[in-house]
Amino acid sequence: MKLSARVLHPACSWGERPLMLNYILRRLALIIPTVIGISICAFAFVRVLPGDPILAMAGQHGVTPERYEILREQFGYNLPIWQQYLNYLGSVLRGDFGISLATKRPVITEFMALFPATIELALVAMLFAVIIGIPAGIFAAIKRGSWFDQATMGVALTGYSMPIFWWGLLLIIFFSGYLGWTPVSGRIALSFFLRPITGFMLIDTLLYGNWPAFVSALRHLILPAVVLGTIPLAVIARQTRSAMLEVLGEDYVRTARAKGLSPRRVVNVHALRNALIPVVTTIGLQVGLLLGGAILTETIFTWPGIGKWMIDSISKRDYVVVQSGLLIIALIVMAVNLLVDLLYAFINPRIRVQ
Repeated sequence: MKLSARVLHPACSWGERPLMLNYILRRLALIIPTVIGISICAFAFVRVLPGDPILAMAGQHGVTPERYEILREQFGYNLPIWQQYLNYLGSVLRGDFGISLATKRPVITEFMALFPATIELALVAMLFAVIIGIPAGIFAAIKRGSWFDQATMGVALTGYSMPIFWWGLLLIIFFSGYLGWTPVSGRIALSFFLRPITGFMLIDTLLYGNWPAFVSALRHLILPAVVLGTIPLAVIARQTRSAMLEVLGEDYVRTARAKGLSPRRVVNVHALRNALIPVVTTIGLQVGLLLGGAILTETIFTWPGIGKWMIDSISKRDYVVVQSGLLIIALIVMAVNLLVDLLYAFINPRIRVQ
């Protein structure tokens, strides 16, 4: 009588769980010095900006020397730099990111009010990049050396090298100025006024059942999403092609072909699954690029998100908003990268073993 052995997937094996736990703890331990380093960089960055936040806050009316010293003491700018940093770090650890010098509102409140606009733009941009980038990379790998492969990689290299601000202005001139298909700026036409429910304009217009408002919001979103998604599209297409070429040369793919399986089944079932593992990692790592590119994109299209908010805060010398905004964005990027690392380690156990 033969005894059948049950083979567990490595990601589900009990023996692998301590390795997974150690991997998670190591990744979490790396976050602490990274957060401290980012906080120091953000704190130092705003201190080297030209101008005086007290004078910027006073505006054109100016401020007397006595009032100037009172405000410096009130906001802690009279303290030594190291003490200012420690006070700031202590406030952040308590969840207090400070009060905006310009609006007198909590920074976290303003951030949460504007963040949905940036997330909506980033999600649509990533959707655009994934829908076009993955199929383009797959077909380029299958047709390796053909005109389609060379054209696709050439366009991808051009898209990756193109400055965002220049690409955005070209699209505005052509599609908004010449053709008149898309609006130049904003999230929705001024004729529509909707109280935010989720903060995501496309979802809110659907919840209100206002179809013309949804169309207006979608038309306003197209150009910014294309501009922001161009570089991730190029990266995803090139990574997909590289991963597919590597997988198509593996022994199990050649075995599947030798069995007489159709080319479509070989690609979709045997090759694509394994090729998408590094592609998924690449997609996750594009979050930082999207948030960084959103600063320029939102400025070009006057998109009311955290990118434009940060640029406006720099021009106003609003130290509190700039340093806290940089730190919050960095924390979000680190959290996403951590999730991607954990997902990759779960899919590929060799990562956590190494």
